Amino acid sequence: MLRFADVRILFDYRPALRQRTGVGEYVHQLATALVSQLGPGDDLTVFSSSWKDRLAKDAVTGAHPVDARVPVRLLNLAWHRLSWPPVELLAGHQDIAHAFHPLLIPARSAAQVVTINDLYFLDRPEDTQREIRRDYRNLASAHARRADHVIAISEYTAGLAANRLEVPSDRITVCRPGAPKWTPRQNAPSTGPILFIGTLEPRKNLDTLVRAYARVLASRSDAPPLVVAGRTTDQSAFVLRALSAPDMKGRARHVGYVTDAEREALYRGASMLVVPSLDEGFGMTALEAMTIGVPVIAANRGALPEVVGDAGMLIEPLDDAAIANAMQRLLDDPARMRSCADAGRRRAASFTWSDSATRLRGAYQSALRRRRDRGSA
Repeated sequence: MLRFADVRILFDYRPALRQRTGVGEYVHQLATALVSQLGPGDDLTVFSSSWKDRLAKDAVTGAHPVDARVPVRLLNLAWHRLSWPPVELLAGHQDIAHAFHPLLIPARSAAQVVTINDLYFLDRPEDTQREIRRDYRNLASAHARRADHVIAISEYTAGLAANRLEVPSDRITVCRPGAPKWTPRQNAPSTGPILFIGTLEPRKNLDTLVRAYARVLASRSDAPPLVVAGRTTDQSAFVLRALSAPDMKGRARHVGYVTDAEREALYRGASMLVVPSLDEGFGMTALEAMTIGVPVIAANRGALPEVVGDAGMLIEPLDDAAIANAMQRLLDDPARMRSCADAGRRRAASFTWSDSATRLRGAYQSALRRRRDRGSA
């Protein structure tokens, strides 16, 4: 197989610049794993663009940081709508320019790679942020087809890229997130909080979770509290009102965005994690919970069944009675809780960042070949 030496790779690190959510964590951890696999002449640049937030020089050990003082919204508008400026003007010569969303990073000569996290914006654009509504639905398909290679974070998203964006399957590589390097806990506290972690946006289906939790409270006064962790959006008001309703007073709370250490601590104290999302391109919180040994109740939608498998309980996310029943079954049956925790730990061990980085290197080789062939055509 043809090999390319002395490859300069650029990661769009902006999703990981501040308050890392699932995509940001994916970017950071994949960059860290990739650095350890680079050859002597290879180089990884982590690129950031912001007017007010600065990229730390040691953001990724072993990577070269480029911190452009350009407002992120302005640069996105220029990149998405004008295909300008080429990234080489901001970060120097690159062989690969990797965007961690479906839209290309403009480049003069670099092979262009995009990542598909999910395609929820195609079906429910009204539930997404303004920039995504403006650009992604109209541009994602054309950009993904033009890309030299497409990375999918799950088999589920790979299928979406092939079927809905019409990307040839031989130009798609699945690079799944890896499990965190956390030490599993030995016992699941049956009285610990019922936990949700994620951005408070409509796709996460938190209103159904709150209704399900109300059902649990109605049937058992000793139910653990419901703890919701995650940053808010312009569309979070309804959920915040539901969490502060009189019947939830003292029983449910929103703790906001949590750091890595705070997130791990929440998992360690939780009786279970509930992920009722209407769609997930992967389901990072489910994997994190399983790593610790937290029983998982997850929606039977998107990539969640692919992540959870038979290690957790899969439910219909719009059925609050089914979610409540699953929570009560775990609370009523310590043996089931231990069984889910043990199965989750075993399953989580099969997801590694090292494997993902190895697959990414192969994808880059394919992208470089395609760019070379197109240049000589």
